[in-house]
Amino acid sequence: MREHHRFLLAEFLDEWDALEERIRRIEAEIDTRVYPFESAVGLWRMVPGVDRVTACNLVAEIGVEMKQFPTAQHLASWAALCPGNHESAGKRKSGKTRDGNKWLRRSLCQAAWAASRTKDCYLATQFKRLAARRGLKRGLMAVAHTLLVIGYYILKTGEGYRELGAHYLEQSHKEQLQRYFVKRLQRLGLRVSLEPLSTAA
Repeated sequence: MREHHRFLLAEFLDEWDALEERIRRIEAEIDTRVYPFESAVGLWRMVPGVDRVTACNLVAEIGVEMKQFPTAQHLASWAALCPGNHESAGKRKSGKTRDGNKWLRRSLCQAAWAASRTKDCYLATQFKRLAARRGLKRGLMAVAHTLLVIGYYILKTGEGYRELGAHYLEQSHKEQLQRYFVKRLQRLGLRVSLEPLSTAA
């Protein structure tokens, strides 16, 4: 390593230190500005996939007052996080979403991706089910939409997030799943008999 290499490395380190100091000042300013809305930030942070930075951004973009949106669907429509409704002759054409607020969409998609990696989580199960049928991008947008709906209700009611669990969808569609798997086994040439598990010790 020669002298000019040492000089350049010192310059890079100074720039790194300056950037860290700038980040520290910005984060301190964010904390000051978001302090009056700390309760809303806390509610958002209870949702899987939402960290403090994302929660602060969601509060900044959506606000904390949900009275301006009659329903969660109105909020999703305003945020352009609901599928389009283009029909012709009774047939569904396009499901593309509008551009909407790119900062809000980015934050919700990042949170959706993080939630999809959370164990024993309803949102992760929802993502896996949709991604398997519709693709990763559509699955991600669907979870982002769900996160926005969850946010609407927790901000409106002031109640924290309640986890439904990874098996909620299976339990809510139990009979449908039974018929599906029975038919698949029958197509393989098997006779299927369903009996509940014994609960006796």
